Amino acid sequence: MDICGAIAGRRFARRQVVTAAMDHVDFIAPIELGDIVTVTGYVFDTGVTSMDVRVDVRAERPQHGETSETATSFFTFIALDESETPTAVLALRCPTTTETDLRDRALEARRSRRRELAHEFEEPTDGKGRASR
Repeated sequence: MDICGAIAGRRFARRQVVTAAMDHVDFIAPIELGDIVTVTGYVFDTGVTSMDVRVDVRAERPQHGETSETATSFFTFIALDESETPTAVLALRCPTTTETDLRDRALEARRSRRRELAHEFEEPTDGKGRASR
């Protein structure tokens, strides 16, 4: 998944990139022996030197004509110049409605997943706002 994300980042930045962060990987379904695996990634947001990339993994079972989502994650990559120093990237442009929708879905999916993870790690309270541990 990291390699796929790096390829997407490198294509976008047109220069070397390095992984800065990887969000939680959501494992959705197993990949069975004999499945054909497809890994796709795309840049959905940019910062000054960073690119956020969504990576999805799908498995195809050709004998059954089935395809299913198996995993997804979000990565942040930093563009590097020739001296391996962070360097600016272009702002992401979404000239088509399809690209805008893809970006918006990725932004919302990441926000939603971060809220879910934050909620999982919240400390339980006794109902009066005090920690119950």
